[in-house]
Amino acid sequence: MARECVITGKKSRVGGGYSNRTRATKFNPTGTRRRQVNLQKKTLFIPELGKKITINVSAKGLKTMKKRGAYKTLKAAGLV
Repeated sequence: MARECVITGKKSRVGGGYSNRTRATKFNPTGTRRRQVNLQKKTLFIPELGKKITINVSAKGLKTMKKRGAYKTLKAAGLV
């Protein structure tokens, strides 16, 4: 299973480090690294369906569900 948020669609990205020395020398010795998304495995009870579901969701996705409601958000994402 890919490390991806089911609500926001966030995935890992490759980003480079940037040192202060780079500004002086125009040389970047830090290389690149993979930046992982902040995924949480959550089990939610959906009263409208009367059952529990387990999803991988990012912290931003949890915030979205809290604001809009779990059922409405999951329905928009096509999970319900």
